[in-house]
Amino acid sequence: MSSKDPQSSPTADQASGATGSGLDDALAAADALQADIEAYAIDSADALEAFRIRFIGSKGLVKGLMGRMKDVPGPERKAFGQRVNAVKQSAEKRFEEAKTGLVQQEASAGPDVDLSLPPAAPRVGSRHPINIIRQRIVEAFARIGFAVEEGPEIEDDWHNFTAMGTPEHHPARDMQDTFYIAGHPDRVLRTHTSPVQARVMESRKPPIRIIAPGRTYRNETISARAHCVFHQVEGLYVDENVSFADLKQTIDYFAKTMFGEDTETRLRPSYFPFTEPSAEVDVTCLICSGKGCSVCKHTGWVEIMGCGMVDPDVFENCGVDAERYTGFAFGMGIERIAMLVYRIDDIRLFTENDALFLEQFRSES
Repeated sequence: MSSKDPQSSPTADQASGATGSGLDDALAAADALQADIEAYAIDSADALEAFRIRFIGSKGLVKGLMGRMKDVPGPERKAFGQRVNAVKQSAEKRFEEAKTGLVQQEASAGPDVDLSLPPAAPRVGSRHPINIIRQRIVEAFARIGFAVEEGPEIEDDWHNFTAMGTPEHHPARDMQDTFYIAGHPDRVLRTHTSPVQARVMESRKPPIRIIAPGRTYRNETISARAHCVFHQVEGLYVDENVSFADLKQTIDYFAKTMFGEDTETRLRPSYFPFTEPSAEVDVTCLICSGKGCSVCKHTGWVEIMGCGMVDPDVFENCGVDAERYTGFAFGMGIERIAMLVYRIDDIRLFTENDALFLEQFRSES
């Protein structure tokens, strides 16, 4: 058979595992493997992986070729080792070049997506309904000159009760179930934001026109209509010649701003230890527009806040001249306002962190 006959040259598989001896046989196996490496077609990611496994993998043909070292006489092993290393480098170079080529080919082919499609809008969170209503209340009163004041949520007994007209053993304290701080009988979680009024009157002279929004606490059984943690907004206006008519006009303005121009208000006599006279404020039921429904118990009215003229004793406690100044105060629950605005019938929804519930307010965020 002619030496040029293809069958006269061993394949890479045969060469790497062939038996025999001497440097010539080992070099022939290396030449055959080199030819196989150069002729191997790599036209896809799968073919590239197959090339890696066949030639340079842990059980590949290059590794097998190294096993021929034992067939080479000692003095000639260095030359054979250099040849094997050259074959290995050739295989690794072929692998990297093919890999780079496939990456460039894929990039030039373009993405498998339609770039003309509009992108998906980023998903953003929503503001909590309590924060939305709080901000609306603040903005409403800011337009008529009320500034925002804040105070501590852990209060002393004086500011929370005594300064506001409810001294120790006063029966009015029974109106509020209070959380006391363990080991500090004169420290409480504030039961209302009225202590902010006391602190402001102590620290500055009239005229005073403020609102005090904030979190409050009472030891109440949690239900659809009550919670142990809730939010209030207190208002205070102190100046010379402030009258009940000023209070009524302020309440009317707020109700129409918050609930709509058709909203009417009604004041009913009530009792609060820090105002005299005192009143409960009702507004037209938003559900039935005053016609009567189950929400308003068929009266056409729903209560939104308490209010009244500041008691002179409170002025005296806080260092304000009751002979010169008069003033009015009001307080409302933000949860109650939010429940009316959004037609929500369970106060617990505000604190349950239900994503589906909060999702409804995304448009107002």
